[in-house]
Amino acid sequence: MLKFGIQNGLNVARAGFSEDQILTACLLADRTGYDSIWYMDHSNVPQWSKAIVNDPWVMLSAIAATTRHVELGTCVTDAIRRHPSNIALASITLDRISKGRATLGIGAGEAQNLKEFNIPFDNPVSKWEEQLQVIKLLFGSSPDNKVDFNGKYYQLSQACLQAKPIRKPHPPIYMAAGGQRTLKMTGKYGDGWLPIGYTPELFEDHAKTIKDSMKESNRSKEDQDNFQYALDIDVYFSDDAEESWAKMKEAVKVSLFKPEVLRVHGLKEIEGFDFKKYFTEYSMSNQDWIVKMREGATTIPDAVARSSVAVGTPDDIIPVFERFLKAGVNHFVIRFWGSNYFGSIDKFASKVMPYFKEKYK
Repeated sequence: MLKFGIQNGLNVARAGFSEDQILTACLLADRTGYDSIWYMDHSNVPQWSKAIVNDPWVMLSAIAATTRHVELGTCVTDAIRRHPSNIALASITLDRISKGRATLGIGAGEAQNLKEFNIPFDNPVSKWEEQLQVIKLLFGSSPDNKVDFNGKYYQLSQACLQAKPIRKPHPPIYMAAGGQRTLKMTGKYGDGWLPIGYTPELFEDHAKTIKDSMKESNRSKEDQDNFQYALDIDVYFSDDAEESWAKMKEAVKVSLFKPEVLRVHGLKEIEGFDFKKYFTEYSMSNQDWIVKMREGATTIPDAVARSSVAVGTPDDIIPVFERFLKAGVNHFVIRFWGSNYFGSIDKFASKVMPYFKEKYK
């Protein structure tokens, strides 16, 4: 089944929406037929000093009390800043509060949320893999089923949680993966995949890696058939698509400037730009990195960058979504940009979703 959701992410933070405004938008999405609502997990966004950045788990609990139908998830929570027992219990609690609508979106973390707080960012992928193993163990734990775990980074000794999730066997785990190792982990541990900043070609390429990993991991046919290939995608409604694209293309190219995009599209890497160092040390408060990113991103062709976002009228936007559908997306998580956030939620629900709901029902 094809799904559509909204993300309360950088778009909402940058706009400085109050908590009441966010809850109103989520209620609107719930009533107009969206399938899911997601909330970002950041400590801050220093590039926008007036932005409001809230804790996702607390906000999702409030959204759960306001809505009735939509699935609710983190997009995505940061594995490095929390102990896996905390993440597991938060997921179960949200699931119980929402009557079985919780989803755990989780990633390895990023330097932006760690550097200023002096939280180590060493071996993030290895830590993340252990976290996933621990979280799954704790999802099935109880006082009558205590669990042990002896990892390099995490240990459990006869540990248990004392709340059972409503969703069975547990809230679905959507993984934010974009490298070959994490993509294979997604196929091994995940119930869904939730990347951001993708072209259709890259999505298709990485989806294949996940599918191959699922088979190699001997996942059941049911797991493979029900896997959610989600995509965090930007939508900007505009009466003049060309004018709007001209204003936003620099930012879009920066979001796409990563090794896997360059590889899939046959683009040369920028001499002297250290991607590994960038991803482990980067902070939006570091102007030197921002300048380097912008310089490197200009080499991405307009056609490649534009294929990753939906800009213009509903008629302009529908073909972008159709191309991603062909690439394998079955769950769109939308960040609406522009001055009329509430109007965009309603316009997409009334002008775009019916086309796809009828065509792919």
